[in-house]
Amino acid sequence: MIKPLFRIGAVLNAPRPRAVEAEPPAVIGFPAPRRYGSMPLLDALAARQTTRSFSSDTIDTDLLGDLLWAADGINRAADGGRTAPSALGRYEVDIYVLLATGSYRYQPTAHQLVLVAALDLRATTGYQDFLAHAPVDLVYVSDLDRMQDVPPRQREKFAYAGAGAILWNVYLFCASAGLAAAARGWMNRTALAVNLKLPVGSCVLLAQTVGHFARNQ
Repeated sequence: MIKPLFRIGAVLNAPRPRAVEAEPPAVIGFPAPRRYGSMPLLDALAARQTTRSFSSDTIDTDLLGDLLWAADGINRAADGGRTAPSALGRYEVDIYVLLATGSYRYQPTAHQLVLVAALDLRATTGYQDFLAHAPVDLVYVSDLDRMQDVPPRQREKFAYAGAGAILWNVYLFCASAGLAAAARGWMNRTALAVNLKLPVGSCVLLAQTVGHFARNQ
């Protein structure tokens, strides 16, 4: 009999949410994103990496706003086009932003965060130790009900492709801004869906931690 590489209980039992220290704001607005400048693309590709060593230093609001715009923000106001592609322009992937001060959903059209849970859910997005102190965790969630023009069997595949494009935008932004990042797919998706109060038809796809590099790096 082949023994499993990990205990089933370790996968099924998600880390617990943590209470926040103060009542979080219902909305966090961002200034207009910086659209020009920064590191050349080829330099960002050369610098892109995954790290699992983060400091607990926070990311300031302006930088977080630029990060989210780079991830999946509006870059063509005339038609609502975004920085990441989406099958048939359905934009079925939402970005949930988990902070020590609360858990939010990013609204690209308004370029703001809207509170979904007054909880610190960062540690619930996986099983690695750094999740407890890295400042930002992004969770990519698909709303498959937006994909009515896509055959049902193909919807999740297209959604994963869209989430992958967003994830890659984040990696490149982090490389250009000197930030650390780590993406993963190992998490308790059912527990996350409950904690984030996701609507029926939603599916947790991937997660990505963002922060500053640990000081010893």
